[in-house]
Amino acid sequence: MTDLKLFRVDSDGRDAEVRGSTAALERDLQRRIEASMKEMLGIRFLASEYPTGPWHQGRIDSLGLDENGIPALIEYKKGSDSGVLSQAVSYLSWLDSAHHEFEALVRKVLGAEAAESIDWRRPRVVCIAAGFSHHDRVAVQRLPERIDLVRYRVFEGGLLSLLLVGASPGSPAASASRRNRERDMAVGSAPTAPVTPPPAGAGLVPECLRDLYAKLDDTLTAWGEVEVATLRHYIAYRRLMNVASVIFRPKHEAILVYLRLDPDSVALEEGFTRDMRGIGHLGTGDLEVRLASAADLEKAGPLIRRAFEAA
Repeated sequence: MTDLKLFRVDSDGRDAEVRGSTAALERDLQRRIEASMKEMLGIRFLASEYPTGPWHQGRIDSLGLDENGIPALIEYKKGSDSGVLSQAVSYLSWLDSAHHEFEALVRKVLGAEAAESIDWRRPRVVCIAAGFSHHDRVAVQRLPERIDLVRYRVFEGGLLSLLLVGASPGSPAASASRRNRERDMAVGSAPTAPVTPPPAGAGLVPECLRDLYAKLDDTLTAWGEVEVATLRHYIAYRRLMNVASVIFRPKHEAILVYLRLDPDSVALEEGFTRDMRGIGHLGTGDLEVRLASAADLEKAGPLIRRAFEAA
């Protein structure tokens, strides 16, 4: 991936590059991200400098629970340090042995509902540093854990940029973009009905929606590096955060797509788009788009493009 570059128009009307720098102190970077973790990373903050006990002998910089109910460990480095990756991954051994402890923390901070819906299948590791080596990026692709490598830069005027420079979706249950995989239309444990527990074998895309879903998947993965994660109740298409969540409604022969897009910026159309703010639903995203045909998908194209351009 290329580095993010920012430009500012100078006094003679020409663009001049704005040079970024690293944080003055690692603690400053950590505190800033912890204060806005949900907005920056899609992670709900739980704890800072969390001790892992006498056997693991460490302190996790930040603990959180992401928007999909997945435990998240976040480690920071002020500069470019390959040690941040190995350190972060090593803390997963603590998490494996501390499910009850983590659940108790989630219950205390976020409530009983969040604690009871934790998805333990693919804990998330986020490493944030000024830079990562080529070896770090290669290693991430070889590791079975779900890992995001995020490069940060600080700019004058209080600007902070976060750029995803490497990612691994985790265990075999998670899949990469469509261009990098052959999909047999199985979506793990995503249920055909979003409210009740799925019956055995309900992990397959409903027959009546297979063709439409294949076209939708092509559309959603056409925006560069997009991770496709099969979760308990929906399929998430994500970068640093979910951009779209997909749910099947076979009884209505429709697919519901929830986009990370402000409904106020959309001319809502009854039966096609809906403002979901304040309405509970599976997946994430404030704008619901209902797809029942290829024509609906074509009409949804500009909305999908806007969601990914803003991500």
